[in-house]
Amino acid sequence: MPLPSGSDPGSNRRRFLGAAVATAASYGRIFGANDRIRIAGIGTGGRGEYDLSNAAKAEGTEMVGFCDVYEPHRLRAKSRLAPAAPDYVDYREVLDRKDVDAVVVGTPDHWHVPVVIDAVRAGKDVYCEKPVTHTLGEGAPLIAAVQETKRIVQTGTQQRSWPHFIHAKEAIAGGALGQVTFIRTYWYQNHIANQDAVHVDVSKLDWKRFLGSASARPFDADQYAHWRWYWDFGGGAMTDLFIHWVDVAQWYMNDDQPVRATASGVKALLQQRQTPDTMSAALQYGKTIVEFDSSLLGYIEGGGLMIRGTKGAMRLHRSGFEVYNEIPRYSEGFTMPPVVMEEKSTRDGSVDHMQNFLDCVRSRKTPNAPVEVGVAAARAGHVANLAMRGSGVWTA
Repeated sequence: MPLPSGSDPGSNRRRFLGAAVATAASYGRIFGANDRIRIAGIGTGGRGEYDLSNAAKAEGTEMVGFCDVYEPHRLRAKSRLAPAAPDYVDYREVLDRKDVDAVVVGTPDHWHVPVVIDAVRAGKDVYCEKPVTHTLGEGAPLIAAVQETKRIVQTGTQQRSWPHFIHAKEAIAGGALGQVTFIRTYWYQNHIANQDAVHVDVSKLDWKRFLGSASARPFDADQYAHWRWYWDFGGGAMTDLFIHWVDVAQWYMNDDQPVRATASGVKALLQQRQTPDTMSAALQYGKTIVEFDSSLLGYIEGGGLMIRGTKGAMRLHRSGFEVYNEIPRYSEGFTMPPVVMEEKSTRDGSVDHMQNFLDCVRSRKTPNAPVEVGVAAARAGHVANLAMRGSGVWTA
């Protein structure tokens, strides 16, 4: 994050990265069965702390540091997970430590790529929340840095480690739906009900560090607390919500290269935010269309996917899935046909996803959502946003 006032950002960054590349090999460890993985958090707000808590509960881990630009966040995570561990404002102090094996990155989106690149060049393995990129152009240099350093990077689309999502993929691959041509994804949330005034103790926040590459501006409590809905820091529902489901679709289709996207969105209710609160997008992949609908005015139906094929359909969500055979004749009846296959789930795939990351730190195997997968999922969200913010159409 930004250097103290009066320093030379370019020269300091070059010295930091040069030293990191030169010494990265010395930071690596060969893990034995009883070795503890020493983990630090970079970005310890709500999601970052939650990811760290999953890592802390896993066998053979040790929390060794907490970094956040907002003191209450890092001290809260520290008090809950490792009271004796040091805390930091500057993430580079974490990366300078040779006793840190891995970092969990839960910063706003615009910090993901700079932090992850610096981390892998410093010899750290990384669990990074989605979307792993904030712009299309960040994908290639990120992948290159990870491949060059041979570090383990898991990106945060946890469905890839969730058992019933894996089983649903197996069912579709086995022909349960026939040829899939249409995947409708949707996510509905109520942001109107969550508009209470945000209290931020500005005296304990390094606002300049939070802004990072974003243009300078006076402190704004809503931009800080709800950064996902401002373009400089996030990408709205397309990269916060759609990215989960489009990743599942790309995984199931074995195709992560949309050739065309159409999208539209409006700020119908939340005028202060920059990103739309009501939107629709459609991405074309060969002979399959992946659609996304989202509105932030109500919770009814939540989020999920409806996958339609020539033999039937699957409703897939985080609580499980149900498969329905095609009906013999046209009907406008609301009632669904009988369920012919289903699986219920009460587990949290985020726990499995973190465990997969830790297992791969030890084994050096490729994790379930490696950097290439994370970049491809983010790319789908980015092209949908490009279409929505431009002429309504994006083509490869």
